[in-house]
Amino acid sequence: MTTELVRYVDHTLLSPTATVADIGALVAEAKALGTYSICISPAMLPVTFDLGELKLATVCGFPSGKHTAAIKAAEAAESVSAGADEVDMVIDLGLVKAGRLESTRDEIAAVRAVVPGVLKVIIESAALTDAEIVATCQAAEAAGADFVKTSTGYHPAGGASVHAVELMAATVGGRLGVKASGGIRDWATAIAMINAGATRLGLSGTAAVLAGAAS
Repeated sequence: MTTELVRYVDHTLLSPTATVADIGALVAEAKALGTYSICISPAMLPVTFDLGELKLATVCGFPSGKHTAAIKAAEAAESVSAGADEVDMVIDLGLVKAGRLESTRDEIAAVRAVVPGVLKVIIESAALTDAEIVATCQAAEAAGADFVKTSTGYHPAGGASVHAVELMAATVGGRLGVKASGGIRDWATAIAMINAGATRLGLSGTAAVLAGAAS
């Protein structure tokens, strides 16, 4: 099961103090563990280390989402040109809270237009009601996203929950992937997220999570 779970993992380093040396260590650890990808900040692109079979993911509008659609699209386009295979964008939560789901769809579509690879949409599920989670997932699907993702890991409302993942998975019905991210720090939680319907996991402490499989 350890080998199977690790292929779900975006091995993540989004610390504002990350250095090029830290990215090198992240790549080495990801390759040793066999994760699906690494996920890093756009300022750390391009990556000069040999990625091997690793996919390269980055973030957009991170972590607040309070950027214009044009800025998010420009940031994503620059990341793609610097080698990113996947982009995890943060929506503007204020649009959802105001019931402006068409605007949410439009900002996702603006980023979708410049990302030829995988686009994941971070909805900050802990900050939304169930109805808002459903509506936001529907907007992401309508805009052409490939994944919906629970959290940045930076919002004070919290990170991923089993309930949110179940609701997101039920809403997208297998047509989109579901990435659980934010606060997943042990094996039991990681497995619970997968059982709830997650098809990708965002982990910063991947080695520690995997070590829990034997405990």
